[in-house]
Amino acid sequence: MLLSDLVDLIKKGNSNFISANIFEDLNIDDAASLDAAVKHQISFLEENNILKEKLDQTKASAIITTNNDEIVSALKKLNISNIIVKNPRIAFAEVLDCLYKTINFKPGIHASAVIDKTAIIGADCHIGPNVYIGENTVIGDNNHILPGSSILGNVRIGNNNIIHPNCVIYENTTLKNNCVINSNSVIGSEGFGFIPKNGKWVKMPQKGGVKIMSFVEIGTNCCIDRPAVGFTFIDEGTKLDNLIQIGHGVKIGKNCAFAAQVGIAGGANIGDGVILAGQVGVNNRVKVGNNVIASSKCGIHCDIEDGKVISGFPAMENKSWLRSSSIFKKLPELAKKLRQLDKQ
Repeated sequence: MLLSDLVDLIKKGNSNFISANIFEDLNIDDAASLDAAVKHQISFLEENNILKEKLDQTKASAIITTNNDEIVSALKKLNISNIIVKNPRIAFAEVLDCLYKTINFKPGIHASAVIDKTAIIGADCHIGPNVYIGENTVIGDNNHILPGSSILGNVRIGNNNIIHPNCVIYENTTLKNNCVINSNSVIGSEGFGFIPKNGKWVKMPQKGGVKIMSFVEIGTNCCIDRPAVGFTFIDEGTKLDNLIQIGHGVKIGKNCAFAAQVGIAGGANIGDGVILAGQVGVNNRVKVGNNVIASSKCGIHCDIEDGKVISGFPAMENKSWLRSSSIFKKLPELAKKLRQLDKQ
């Protein structure tokens, strides 16, 4: 595709196009990172990116960037075509969608799929090899259910969802529209519910379900448990990375983002717009307010107010954690001084 055509695409997109400087209207065949790009490839650069110091080393034919005078001036001096937008990441994402076409799965049901006679399948669905769909399950239109996935009984799936290979969706699960479930994830498995009695454990039946709203994306190898009664709930627009555990009865708000290895214990309530970095743990029945940001390995043991930025174990405000962590390595020296003072 000609660079000028890509510019027209970006103008129509959501990155807030500002201007473009095309020195040579080449065909753009591919995209790459700034340090790896070669001729006929496009890349992007944000003003806080360390790679801006190495602009003179890139071989990219075009770069999407922000309206930063230093960057734009450098690109002009290097005769590198540039597209200036307010949000380079969004523009780059739109370019990727254009340059790399997704695989189109043809509607139809593979001969090896096993579908209960009471299940209802909507129009234009792709049901791949070795898929199982259980009794009284209803699947809407234009869903892609890829090889080896199992959808048990009494499941409700809306429209335009993609369920990647080898996923398992248990009974009493609802999945709305435009969701993506990546490979090997399990939705609606039994919650971890056991009652101690006489030194043994009595199982609490887990008869509830899971409700997942529209535009949710779930990474690979995630587990979302169902509770004894009621529902585990994930609201629309929330994104989960790989290897995440959502306990039984958890409520998650809209447009949250959780990085890999986050674990949320049963009954926790997570607000809207919450960001949990890698390996964050949330205790059972804790309430995390709206727009909270928790840094990596943070342990959340108590309720957190709206808008807080927290770090550490146990979690505290990020500024307090930074001050505390700067002291940790000095503790042996401080302890030695205290012992000396005690002797005086």
